[in-house]
Amino acid sequence: MVQQVTRGIKISVETSFEGTFYKNYKMQYAFGYKVTIENQSKDSVQLNIRHWDILDALNYNEAIDGEGVIGRKPVIKPGESHTYTSGCLLSSPFGAMSGYYDMVNLNSTKKFKVFIPSFKLSAPFALN
Repeated sequence: MVQQVTRGIKISVETSFEGTFYKNYKMQYAFGYKVTIENQSKDSVQLNIRHWDILDALNYNEAIDGEGVIGRKPVIKPGESHTYTSGCLLSSPFGAMSGYYDMVNLNSTKKFKVFIPSFKLSAPFALN
């Protein structure tokens, strides 16, 4: 698990390898990840936008931007957390992801970025 705290918001990420399959005549490697967003600050916050940078070991990079996470824009009160799971496909058994969330402090209405630490994606059968 990797963790990082930005402005009182702690991001924890756990990853899993979900398997392989063929899509469009190419081998795909499926990875899952579980993100926990814990509000350690004194103010309520809301997650509005996500940004992911996905790096495939075969040098294929992808940037993904979107509203919220899993169709939601969660409000997280002080001392509370929000957990969700998602996944991605790679064309190789190794890769990495990192990114950030655009959030707003609901008390001051100020917007800020919360950084998601870089985490590795690796299929266990491909490790030495």
